[in-house]
Amino acid sequence: MSLAPPNFPDLKTDQVESYLHPSVSVPEGLNNNVLVTTVDRLYNWSRRSSMWPLLFGLACCAIEMIATASSRFDLSRFGMEVMRPSPRQSDLMIVSGTVTKKMVPAIVRIYNQMAEPRYVIAMGACATGGGPFKEGYNVVSGIDKYVPVDVYIPGCPPTPEALMFGLMKMHQKVDTQSVTTADWYKREGSAFVPVPQLGPDVFDPRQADLIRAETMSGEAVAADTGDDRAEGGVPGGLRNLGEKAKARIAQAKERAAARLAG
Repeated sequence: MSLAPPNFPDLKTDQVESYLHPSVSVPEGLNNNVLVTTVDRLYNWSRRSSMWPLLFGLACCAIEMIATASSRFDLSRFGMEVMRPSPRQSDLMIVSGTVTKKMVPAIVRIYNQMAEPRYVIAMGACATGGGPFKEGYNVVSGIDKYVPVDVYIPGCPPTPEALMFGLMKMHQKVDTQSVTTADWYKREGSAFVPVPQLGPDVFDPRQADLIRAETMSGEAVAADTGDDRAEGGVPGGLRNLGEKAKARIAQAKERAAARLAG
């Protein structure tokens, strides 16, 4: 059982006085009952003290995020002890893990469904810049290319202490905000983030026949390397394929061309 420090009343008094308005005086009779402050300080204090994170994990960094929510690290001191299962009830998204190209549309869609004001923390090397899978065929080089990120936490994976440090940095950023300039406080609100589409470098299962046909035909190899033996020589070509295989490849090309044209 932990005991309060002997100067606990003084610490609480200092904490309260830090939110007092410096130029407004309170009458003596109301000095202990009325707290005069600004809307920004009150709003920012309530916002950072009651952030509700989304129960959302992608890969190994999510294990460290789950460990941070255990009793050892006591996230309840930040008012974050309960992770919400719905984006409608959350205002903090911790992107923890590898962000694949097929997962990006879902992440952006969830972000658009979150209540405003909403914040994003990129946890780990993968969410920050791609990590060991950077420039991979199926991994994006950072989630900040699709949704705005407020705090970056490096590591592979970051420790629970690093995540808590990032949360405190998030609180410091919230303390600098003002209701007069915040986008979510305006009448028109903020626009939705567009949901990205899969790029041309992503394998499309609907074009499997065309990809297989182009790969086996060797036409692209001959064009790139200048190999004049693509038709009759060993490299590339269809010399080792039977007539039935050649016919199936030709039919696959026709079906793929028809689908692309339609």
